[in-house]
Amino acid sequence: MEGYVIALDQGTTSSRAIIFDGAGNIVSQAQYPFEQHYPKPGWVEHDPMDIIRTQFHALGAAFERSGLAGADIAAIGITNQRETALVWDRETGQPVYNAIVWQCRRTAPLIKEMVEAGMTEQIRRTTGLIPDPYFSGTKIKWILDNVPGARERAEQGKLLFGTVDTWLIWNLTGGRHVTDPSNASRTMLFDIDRLCWDEDMCRALDIPMCMLPQVMPNSGEFGRISRGIPGLEQLEGIPVCGAAGDQQAALLGQGCLLPGQAKNTYGTGCFTLMNVGDKAPRSENGLLTSVGWQVGGRTCYAVEGSVFNAGSSIQWLRDELNIISTAHECDVLAETVPDAGGIYMVSAFTGLGAPWWDPYARGAVLGVTRGTTRAHLCRAVLEGIAYQVADLLELMEADTGRKMDVLRVDGGASVSDFLMQFQADVLQRPIDRPETVETTALGAAFLAGLAAGVWTDMDDVRALRRTQRQFTPAMEKEKAERLLCGWHKAVERSRNWTTE
Repeated sequence: MEGYVIALDQGTTSSRAIIFDGAGNIVSQAQYPFEQHYPKPGWVEHDPMDIIRTQFHALGAAFERSGLAGADIAAIGITNQRETALVWDRETGQPVYNAIVWQCRRTAPLIKEMVEAGMTEQIRRTTGLIPDPYFSGTKIKWILDNVPGARERAEQGKLLFGTVDTWLIWNLTGGRHVTDPSNASRTMLFDIDRLCWDEDMCRALDIPMCMLPQVMPNSGEFGRISRGIPGLEQLEGIPVCGAAGDQQAALLGQGCLLPGQAKNTYGTGCFTLMNVGDKAPRSENGLLTSVGWQVGGRTCYAVEGSVFNAGSSIQWLRDELNIISTAHECDVLAETVPDAGGIYMVSAFTGLGAPWWDPYARGAVLGVTRGTTRAHLCRAVLEGIAYQVADLLELMEADTGRKMDVLRVDGGASVSDFLMQFQADVLQRPIDRPETVETTALGAAFLAGLAAGVWTDMDDVRALRRTQRQFTPAMEKEKAERLLCGWHKAVERSRNWTTE
């Protein structure tokens, strides 16, 4: 286990780079936030050049802080916010429009048309997904239909599409136009059984297939760092050997290598994934099936439930309402009250994900009285995150017929002892928090390190996961069920709130 691996973790609100040694320990890291753009209600965009600027800056800073030489780095792995769609010029590399972020709901009317046209079952059967603005396909169509000249240029082969992994690799390697199956399976254009782009889905969305990147296995060489990138001169020639969407990377980083093992990542959103092995079941309960990873000629699939707003609801308390000054203060305030005072917070700021898939839902705080305090609101926000995850796990077990013994957790909000204990209470299952909560980046590092020989096989990966703490249920089952009943009542109040 010699050599170091750099993981680039390009997220929704920041870009990070983390260097791991052969034992999976963090050597150094750097992180830089970037601006979020909200042109209209329900619309979310990023400047693609901000993504490149902050990610390259993080890569250079992490390397400089490590004290390592370029020769010490065996490989680079990439993990990224999924579904976010970018379109750029093949010759100049210039984006034709901002990146349309996975949270953006602007294509809800198009999705409605697809549902009314009877495409739901075709989408589910082919892609493992459900029709929703969440996924990349309708975002690409929106760009082609709304940016002057874009469709004509795309049909002439002059424009390229990519998710964020593709955009980063293109800019790091001097123009390699590639992606991996985990990201491709989140576009609503990819056949997850045949592991290729689907002509019928591309035709349905009027997307020229010449725009689409080559799909490569998650672990293998995607290209090498090209010459002349400012600040990255010492990394020239280092191979990019791994790539995966953030949630699949976290599943691997958590060591969920056996069917039935599950994890939840508490980030901007919440994403619960269960390893389901080499078969791709289709959900009967509004969950998604995606490619987990393709390594060594073997494909692993995952069933997933997605919550669009989790950590973002804590950020809302801090940045918009000024109720707290730090995320940790939300925990501190929540623990000053014995319960949420009867209030529920449904953080449907950009609609509801699984299992409702309601782009017209909006955020709601219900049960407010004159006695409601900011401490109650903080607690309700944290409890609301846990309720959504509990809903996902119940449906996941019903879909797969597998009972989850323990939920492995990671992501920024997993450091909250209050949230993890409440999650164990409403799930009535143990919660296992690892020593390294940066499991998304660790998963990307594993994929790169496996290709570069830092690690030999998946047994090496499994052995590196270490538990920091387990949280066991302390709440009576009847109380947990009563709280969840109130939650479901609150969710119904938030649904179908707007038509825009």
